[in-house]
Amino acid sequence: MSIVKSEEQRRLHKAFLRYHDPKGWPMLREALIRMGRADLIGSGKDQLIPAHQPTTDSYQSARRKNSTPAGSHKVAKETTKILTQHTGLPPRASDGSKPWDKREQAKAAAEARNRQAAKERMDAAKGKGPKPPKRKPVVPR
Repeated sequence: MSIVKSEEQRRLHKAFLRYHDPKGWPMLREALIRMGRADLIGSGKDQLIPAHQPTTDSYQSARRKNSTPAGSHKVAKETTKILTQHTGLPPRASDGSKPWDKREQAKAAAEARNRQAAKERMDAAKGKGPKPPKRKPVVPR
């Protein structure tokens, strides 16, 4: 891998990174022609830069025609305050009493089930497990 040290190469790399900026198009046109990639110069969707330099800054490339201009907001002007624990959201209950999130509720329920299953396994290992229910004898009719 080579390290680019010349100022011209660095500017060319920067222009390629900012191919949408009309200021770098003349340098990019020359470089693309030198590289044999003149097919990337034109006004179509498959071209990187236009063949002509716009006289004003009102040029809009084919790739950006449907994009939202910077600074315009399509969202509602009203800003909603996001609630966090620092701006009014109640803190989570760490003792298991009424967690405010469904995931927290599910997590607490799973932990309770795991504790109960572990207790039952310990009791079964000690021989104290729950006794199976007695079956009533089947009486023939």
